[in-house]
Amino acid sequence: MPTLPLLGPLIVTPLAPSAGPVYIPLKLRIPSLKVDAPMLGVGLTSENVMAAPKGPIDDPVWHTAFWYRGGGIPGDVGTATIAGHVNNPLGKPEIFARLQDLHPGDVIIIHSSTLKLDLVFIVDHVNVYSIEEAFDPKVLAQIYGAGPVSGAGPQPASDGRSHLTLITCAGNIVNGQFNHRTVVYASRGK
Repeated sequence: MPTLPLLGPLIVTPLAPSAGPVYIPLKLRIPSLKVDAPMLGVGLTSENVMAAPKGPIDDPVWHTAFWYRGGGIPGDVGTATIAGHVNNPLGKPEIFARLQDLHPGDVIIIHSSTLKLDLVFIVDHVNVYSIEEAFDPKVLAQIYGAGPVSGAGPQPASDGRSHLTLITCAGNIVNGQFNHRTVVYASRGK
């Protein structure tokens, strides 16, 4: 069986979990949704949740995907997690507005601009969780991998495969935040 190529480290200098977003040389492509977005590496907010940078209405961050740098690197054995905005401050759809429309078998591509390499992931399933369910430790371990949730950093997946999780807000705004999360689970194709 041939060895699948890996991206290697995406960030040269280790950053504190609370450090701001940094450019990474990756693009997220989801052909069925017409998504082709640059990516930033993000850490944690002061509330200890994955950062999803925001800015003024014309800020390109609204059209950017966010890889959680405390988790796995896309393509490595383990779980890599990527978030994106469902809409902008005016309520207009953004890159993950149609994330719930993905189906098992759909393709997600992580493109490395430095290596000129495409890592292909295939959607396994899509779940919509209430905000309470999304913060359940078992669900968090599915989304981020067991290591980041336990504070141990990225860990190899027990099945020896490379997993990719996409996450965005969903539902209605209640007390200033969306009350659901759409989560797409995918595994690396061969």
